[in-house]
Amino acid sequence: MSFFYNFFIHLFYLGILIASPFNKKAALWIKGRKNILYKIKSSISPDDKIVWFHAASLGEFEQGKPLMEAFKKKFPEYKILLTFFSPSGYEIRKNYKQADFVFYLPIDTIQNARKFIEIVKPKKVFFIKYEFWFNYLKALRKEKIPTYFVSSNFRKEQHFFKWYGRWFRKQLESINYFFVQNETSKNLLNSIGLSNVIVSGDTRFDSVQDLAKESKEFPLIEKFKNSKLLFIAGSTWLPDEEIIFELINKKNKNLKFIIAPHETTKDRINSIYKRKKDKTIKFSELSSGKICNEEILNAEILIINSIGILKHLYKYATITYIGGGFGVDIHNIQEPVTFGKPVIFGPKYNKFEEAVELLKLGGAFSITNQDEFIGKTEKLLNDKSYCDKCSDICKKYIGSKTGATERILENIS
Repeated sequence: MSFFYNFFIHLFYLGILIASPFNKKAALWIKGRKNILYKIKSSISPDDKIVWFHAASLGEFEQGKPLMEAFKKKFPEYKILLTFFSPSGYEIRKNYKQADFVFYLPIDTIQNARKFIEIVKPKKVFFIKYEFWFNYLKALRKEKIPTYFVSSNFRKEQHFFKWYGRWFRKQLESINYFFVQNETSKNLLNSIGLSNVIVSGDTRFDSVQDLAKESKEFPLIEKFKNSKLLFIAGSTWLPDEEIIFELINKKNKNLKFIIAPHETTKDRINSIYKRKKDKTIKFSELSSGKICNEEILNAEILIINSIGILKHLYKYATITYIGGGFGVDIHNIQEPVTFGKPVIFGPKYNKFEEAVELLKLGGAFSITNQDEFIGKTEKLLNDKSYCDKCSDICKKYIGSKTGATERILENIS
C-alpha cells in the first residue's frame, strides 16, 4: 500500500505539472513549490524554536487562525511556521503577520518529508481539520515530534473505517492527539482502537465570533443597500445562480442583491454581469469611484469581484444563501450565521455539522428546487417576526459553540 500511495503522489504531481500551462491555479501550485526546500532552509535559523501549523486552504486557515494567535500569545518564545497546500490559501494569506514563516507545503514524497522535518525541526505540529500526508506523518513519528489534528471531523465513508482501510488506520497511530468537532468523530476513532481523542469543538466558531465583534464598515455597501432589504449570496456556482435569478426576475422593488461567486475569474464575473447588466454593478467599479451616486442607488445587483471582503458584508444582509449545495457540497455557513443571518443552501450539506444542527433548530434551510427557494425566501422577507426568530436562533447557536481554542491549549500545555 505504501508503494501505491507514493506512486499516486508522483502521479498527482505529474498531473498538476501537465495542467499548469493551461490552468492558473495549477501554475501557481507549481511555481510556489519551485526550490521550496531551499527557500525554507534559507529563512529558518537552526536556533529557531518552531511550531508548525498546516492548512489545506483558506477555509482551514480560518479554522486554525484563532489557535495560532492564542498559541503565539501564550508561548511567545516559539516561532510559527504556516504551510498551505492550495494556492487559494497561500496567495491570500502569504503575508499573514501572526506567522513568522509562510510557505507552500512541499509535496508529500518520502524525500521531501524527511528533508522538511530535518530543516524545520518542529517542536509541535498541528494539522488543521484534515489532510493526511502519510510520509510527513511517518517522518514526524520517527523523530518523536508531538503531532495533533485539530477541528477534525471524521465520517464513516472515509478509508479509515472501511474493510480495506487497515493500512490507512495504521498511519493514524503517528498522531498524538485528535481534537475533534463532535462525539460522532470520537466514536468513529474509538471504533478502530484510537482512544487519544478529545471532543474540543470547532475552532472556527472562535474565529467567526471575533469577526462579528471586529466587523468593518463599508459605507458604499450601505449606500447601495439604501434602506432596502438585502439578499447576499456567497460562494455561488452556476446552479445556485440559476435559482437566485428566479428571485431577481420577480422584480421586488424593495429588495437588492449581492452575489459573490466562489470563483472570481473574469469569465465568471462577466457571465453574471451580462444577465442583467443594466441593473448590475461590480464592487471593483464601486470602490474605484467609477460609478456615480445615481447608478449606485439605481443598481439592483452588486457582484463582489474582490477576495477577502465577503465575510464582512454579511452583517448588511436580511437573509443569505451559501452556494455549493447543488455540486459537491455547500461552502461554510458560519460567517453569515455569526451575524445572526438566516441562511439557505442546496441539498448537499451533510458534511457540515453546523448546517445539520441549524436545520433542526430552524435557523437554516435546505432547498432542492426553485419553488422551495422562492417559497422560503418570500416567507423570510415578508414575515419580519419569523425572520427575527431565525436570526435569534443563529446568534445563540454561535454563542453556544465557542471555546474550542481554549480547550485545545489547555490540553497541550
